[in-house]
Amino acid sequence: MPTRPVVDHGRCEAKRDCVRVCPFDVFEVRRMDVADFDALGLLGKLRTTAHRRMTAYPVRADRCEECGKCVTACPEGAITLVRPVAG
Repeated sequence: MPTRPVVDHGRCEAKRDCVRVCPFDVFEVRRMDVADFDALGLLGKLRTTAHRRMTAYPVRADRCEECGKCVTACPEGAITLVRPVAG
């Protein structure tokens, strides 16, 4: 089973490095969903508020070819590649 990119919204500062380096157009940066914001702890909420609640989302994760460029490009270390849990 292939891995998929997952973004830690509490760490992401929406610098768009993942968007720039991904050759498969997996990411977009947009305003954080309310549910994702509500799930953050206090520090994550403070950090994301400082960045206008903008964050990266892997909206086309099915296009990911596991090259890892997004992982190494993210200055906050907010992206990991994980295997989906079989259900």
